[in-house]
Amino acid sequence: MRKFFSMVLTVILALGATAGTVSADHHAEDKAMVRVLHASPDAPAVDVYVDGNAVVEGAEFKASTDYLKLGSGEHNVEIYAAGTKGEQDPVISQSLTVEAGMAYTVAAINKLDNLELKVVQDSMSVTEGMTKVRVGHLSPDAPTVNVGLMDGKDLFSGASFPMVTDYKELEPSTYDLEIRTEDGTQVLDLSGTTLEKNTVYSVFAVNTADNLEVLVLKDYTLMPDSMPQTGMGGTAQDSSSVLPIAASVALLGAGAMILYRRRAQEQ
Repeated sequence: MRKFFSMVLTVILALGATAGTVSADHHAEDKAMVRVLHASPDAPAVDVYVDGNAVVEGAEFKASTDYLKLGSGEHNVEIYAAGTKGEQDPVISQSLTVEAGMAYTVAAINKLDNLELKVVQDSMSVTEGMTKVRVGHLSPDAPTVNVGLMDGKDLFSGASFPMVTDYKELEPSTYDLEIRTEDGTQVLDLSGTTLEKNTVYSVFAVNTADNLEVLVLKDYTLMPDSMPQTGMGGTAQDSSSVLPIAASVALLGAGAMILYRRRAQEQ
């Protein structure tokens, strides 16, 4: 009986070691995180293909995806007017190189006649207790602008199309901000903008100058005692493959103990 129990225990320990190996291998995946943003004001809905595979279908102006996983290296990105693949040439066909462990925003920008991709690297870190934000000028006909506190100093200055500023860390709070021209004329009222702690934001100015608006995207949220979160809530690392294995190990261990006790009682 002791020999039987020892064999079962050996199997349990072996499976436990395998679970740890699977977890480590999974988290070491050679992946980058990429999200797609439709920021062209007069372009129709689009389909986005990466290496010939559809990753976005029917995306309208101002739509953005959550972060998608891509293997590191070079990829071919093609953008078609929705439903036209196989009938028309892509409106954009461009190579994109990404690195494992990095996150990127790939935005379709400019007007339809000059459609292009803007690729920027996103931040996946923030000082605990702080907030971090950057501004992207993606309005093709809007002038150079500053973003700052109403009746106060500029937080970002000299932003012109298609510039994306560096990130700036701030105290988390609700801010009365505005977009203004360099001579101080208000272009867009952003009063009541709430920036939460432990969160990284990208604020993109989009649409045409006479209809200027902003898109506020969450790049990252630091979750204490938990997995880091990216984008609209997707985990940066997927632990789903570990849980079934861990549960199986626990159940097998419990079953072995019950069987052992029953055998002992029968003797």
